[in-house]
Amino acid sequence: MAEELTVSSHIKHHLQNLAFGRKHELVDEQNNLWEPTGSWGFATSSSEAAQMGFWSIHVDTMLMSITLGALMMWYFRSVAKKASAGVPTAMQNFAEWIVEFIDTTVRGSFSGGKTTFVAPLALTIFGWVFLMNLMDLVPVDIIPFLVQHTTAYFVADLSPHEVYFKIVPTTDINAPLGMAITVLLLIIFFSIKIKGVGGFFGELAFQPFGKKMLPFNFALEVVTLLAKPFSLAMRLFGNLYAGEMIFILIAIMYSAGMVIGSLGALLQVGWAIFHILIITLQAFIFMVLTVVYLDMAHQEHH
Repeated sequence: MAEELTVSSHIKHHLQNLAFGRKHELVDEQNNLWEPTGSWGFATSSSEAAQMGFWSIHVDTMLMSITLGALMMWYFRSVAKKASAGVPTAMQNFAEWIVEFIDTTVRGSFSGGKTTFVAPLALTIFGWVFLMNLMDLVPVDIIPFLVQHTTAYFVADLSPHEVYFKIVPTTDINAPLGMAITVLLLIIFFSIKIKGVGGFFGELAFQPFGKKMLPFNFALEVVTLLAKPFSLAMRLFGNLYAGEMIFILIAIMYSAGMVIGSLGALLQVGWAIFHILIITLQAFIFMVLTVVYLDMAHQEHH
């Protein structure tokens, strides 16, 4: 039986991911005791999604991020195949402007050598994060509504309100954290490649206070190393999650009558315009800090 639709449940519904994992059933409501059923499927409540634990998959995050990544690759591939030395098309102009912008930014931030890997990485990060952030400008109910009713049509025992779907991957901490962990692995890889294993661990052990302060140095440097990707992820997630929450709160104003609804429409437009700056800035910051961290990984400290 679907829960009663209230403002609170509406907000919670929009902030819940579509989780797929091992199904659980509530056996003791008073003590909130759940037991696994042995079957796998989609969670039909936030409580069941929480019980699925670490090995559950946020299907909406995966689907949206992969789709947007494929869309970005398709766009640049299409432009590259049709590029000509003559009068460029609007698509070619836009692609060349993005590539030139990224290349200029990387050259100004990366001094560790050739940018044959870093520049494409920066372009991928900026384009992908920007597209994922851009989904926050799509009205909050349109795509979830379509997914809910389509899924409920094919799965007979599901009602539309039992289907969750978040269309902004960067409002799910798993997506920013996954990208940030990849950045951390690249930092470690290039640090070891440039400085060697001894040089990498030597920096962790002997910087910044010398050999006599080895335990303190190591603890400080490890925390600093781990803080880089963590801060990347939390900055992106926090800004986009807050932005989505404001859009949801504004959307609720439409149900409060003509006057409040008209005010909500004005606020929606104003916040959307301001949010264009936020989503672009967050993509740019994630890209620039990644380039800066990789540049630091290429620098040898003596």
